[in-house]
Amino acid sequence: MKTNGFCGRDWIDPEFSYSREEWETLIDVALELKRRYAMNEDQTHILRGKTLYMMFFNQSLRTRSTFAAGIQQLGGYCVDLEPGKTYTPARKGYEIPYQTERICDVAQVLDRTGDALSIRMYGEHGHWIYGFCHETMKEFAEYMRHPVINMECDKLHPTQALADMMCVREKKGGFKGVRFVMSWAYSGSTHKPYAVPQSLVLAPSLMGCDVVFARPKGFELDPEVIATCRRYAKMNNATFEETDDMEAAFEGADIVYPKCWGSGEYFAKVKGGKIVKPADLKGMKKLFDRNKDWICDAKKMKLVKHDGIYMHCLPADRDMEVTDEVIDGPQSVVFDEAENRLHAHKAIMAMIMGGRL
Repeated sequence: MKTNGFCGRDWIDPEFSYSREEWETLIDVALELKRRYAMNEDQTHILRGKTLYMMFFNQSLRTRSTFAAGIQQLGGYCVDLEPGKTYTPARKGYEIPYQTERICDVAQVLDRTGDALSIRMYGEHGHWIYGFCHETMKEFAEYMRHPVINMECDKLHPTQALADMMCVREKKGGFKGVRFVMSWAYSGSTHKPYAVPQSLVLAPSLMGCDVVFARPKGFELDPEVIATCRRYAKMNNATFEETDDMEAAFEGADIVYPKCWGSGEYFAKVKGGKIVKPADLKGMKKLFDRNKDWICDAKKMKLVKHDGIYMHCLPADRDMEVTDEVIDGPQSVVFDEAENRLHAHKAIMAMIMGGRL
């Protein structure tokens, strides 16, 4: 049974399930842990003896390294469970004998031997069925008393979102009146889930930014996400805009976040729990290639405010999503952003795993 407050709670869809005040608290904790790290203060008492299981179905640099380093800095241990080297967890109906193991069994075993489970899973590992991987994480949580952490799925990337909101607080001093632009940008790869753009319209909307969502036709997001952003904007007396004009979106922006994602039109289609139409990545690639002009370059950056900044979750597809001149230029904060992943992840673990600050 998951508890109230932070301790024991899952971090699967906090853009929906955590309040603005709870996000503010986590940002405060992350900034305090960052201060202690800079001062070389010992943090190993915070989660001494606690074990974090990590399960990466997809590749990772920043998320894997910062969770692994973070739990050790807090005095705990990291166990990397690599699907394929262990029995791969599977939902009912998607099992392969002697290669997979039903999630209900995996979850209950890990729950008895560790203190939290973190998962990254999207794309082909969810058969390109939108929401499949998100529901997989929720199924783990159903069978575990200890918290489950979403390290990116096919719907959300909440660990990235917390680090990014921490960065906004640092760079802009707060959220009110900050014009935050989440924009589609071109990539040569179609293996791009909705996770980052959906989290990065939801989180700034929740925190009270004036959010602009820019995308070409065909790259719309989940209607539930857009409706929630509009509700958050109204709640915070802020604004939420949607446009198919990248230049207009950049005009007067405080923050721009150009990032590629896929088109739901070409994701797999399901009926009655069965795939009736597989993902069409070739068709999606044709749509991508019609929008190569959606790139963040120096010309577009001249449209933002004089102190406007460029953000990206990384890895960025250079000369596709962004030019070297921008990502390596003075308005880019991508490495400050990446550094914050360490402290944001430590804050999440410390708060939901019962840490002692």
